[in-house]
Amino acid sequence: MSVLSPLTNRIFVVCAVLVLVSIGVAVYRVNESVTAQAETDLRAGLGEAASLVEDYSRTQFADSVVKGTLIADLPILKAAAATDDPPTVAPVARDYQRQVGADLFVVIGRTDRVLARAGRVQPDDLDISAIVSACRRSADGTTFWPYATGVLHAVAIPMEPGPAPLGTLVVGFSLDQDTARRFKAVTKSDIVFAAGTRTIASTLDPERTADLAGLTGHTGVFTQWLGPEQYIGRVQPLGRGGGDDPVALVLRSRTARLEFLRPLHWQIAITGILAVVVATGLGYAIARTVTRPLRALTATMREMAATGDLAKPVPAGGRWDDEDARILSSTFRQLTTSLDKSQREASQRERLSSLGRLSTVVAHEVRNPLMIIKSAARGLRRHPSPDVAEAVASIDEEVDRLNRVVTDVLDFAKPIRFELAPADLGDICRAAAQAAQAVSDAVEVRVETTETAMPIVTDAERLRSVLLNVLHNAQQAVRARAGDRPAGAPVRLEAGAGSAGRWRVEVIDTGAGIAPADQARLFEPFFTTRRGGSGLGLALARNIVEGLGGTIAVRSRVNSGTTVTIDVPAAAEATEARA
Repeated sequence: MSVLSPLTNRIFVVCAVLVLVSIGVAVYRVNESVTAQAETDLRAGLGEAASLVEDYSRTQFADSVVKGTLIADLPILKAAAATDDPPTVAPVARDYQRQVGADLFVVIGRTDRVLARAGRVQPDDLDISAIVSACRRSADGTTFWPYATGVLHAVAIPMEPGPAPLGTLVVGFSLDQDTARRFKAVTKSDIVFAAGTRTIASTLDPERTADLAGLTGHTGVFTQWLGPEQYIGRVQPLGRGGGDDPVALVLRSRTARLEFLRPLHWQIAITGILAVVVATGLGYAIARTVTRPLRALTATMREMAATGDLAKPVPAGGRWDDEDARILSSTFRQLTTSLDKSQREASQRERLSSLGRLSTVVAHEVRNPLMIIKSAARGLRRHPSPDVAEAVASIDEEVDRLNRVVTDVLDFAKPIRFELAPADLGDICRAAAQAAQAVSDAVEVRVETTETAMPIVTDAERLRSVLLNVLHNAQQAVRARAGDRPAGAPVRLEAGAGSAGRWRVEVIDTGAGIAPADQARLFEPFFTTRRGGSGLGLALARNIVEGLGGTIAVRSRVNSGTTVTIDVPAAAEATEARA
């Protein structure tokens, strides 16, 4: 037997596979969706950060240019520059540098001599001359100038523009480590400033910064492993796009940003495992509701097959057992009950058949001595002694009783052959009532018919004997309750129309009634509750009624009376009844 042979295992495996596939697909789709969304959010955030760097850089420089232009046109600065005296210009320059917040603030006189310089970046005169020359050559008056710790973005603004200006104001802002940290705070991203192959400033450690070599010319979004982490980055130009103009590398750690997926994956995996365990447990439990009653039923079948005991009860089903399994068990229980009943009835019929054959032999053997005894008793009637006469009467009575018993046994044991002929059911009922009241102390029987004529094709003598037997039983029941029986006719025989094509006869008495335990056995041969009874009267009556195509039934309540109902067809078919 394979592992999948039991139904429980098959249901369990199918449920487990379905759950695993369903949850696996769900987990995969959730992971894919969450990862894709996180990747999209990461790239969108990177694009926003790069735009912030560009906007912040351009806005800051444009603001400084506007402020520088305004300052270059102020009378105080122009008056100081007109003196061409450095000590006079220096305090004015420092004051305006603090107001603008420029990293470089230089005032150059009419002869290109440096009159004052301020700010944290302090280039020498040669460098300032080079910066001014580069600014004057450029189209927008700006230039990028590298120095040891950064790159200076400078603009040269003439004071009183014209053929002979008073001087030139140089304002510059630096792209260095401080600027990178400031940009990082604004954009929530790592920033690296580079110009050509030179790295100017970086918020990353030196090892990771070194891994960025060669990426400054990259266009679009790139991915790069920097040490143990994977970064996603974008190159953002800060100048006009020339080869030596600085660029900003905006970087975000993909590893750190997607770190939340790891615990999420674990949570999904644990949830999936728990769901699988619960689902498979429920699947197994559901399978048990089907297979448990089936196993109990098959075990009962095997035991019945081994012992032949069809009366063995099938185990009762549980509360949660499958409805179809319960119906199967109930149907099997009904089947075995019917088979057991059929077996008992067949066995009883076999015993009765054997008993009938034996009874026939015994009855024949008994009847001959009875006739001899009756003949001998007839001779003793002439004896003058009263005691002998009384004894002879008793002998005659007992011989007649025994002869009736022998006759009943012979009638029950042999097949009943019917002689069907037209008759009137009312006449049959009245004849049976008259015969039941033939003795002097007989209980009264009242006959009631609903029809003036009730034609029937039947064996009138057999049917009359059935009614007579039933009436005798009713009279004896009334006698047993002689002390407290109700007033009125103790026994009624009612005849009338029944269902289509049938007549109904009811014998109703107000006697002692029949105990419920005895009612189921009334038609069993040799069962009787009356002392001296043979127990064959009602059994023989049922054989006759059923042989005529009818039915007989008894309803009774203790101390209330009994009703015997006989339904017979109006035109019986010729049949043969057997015991």
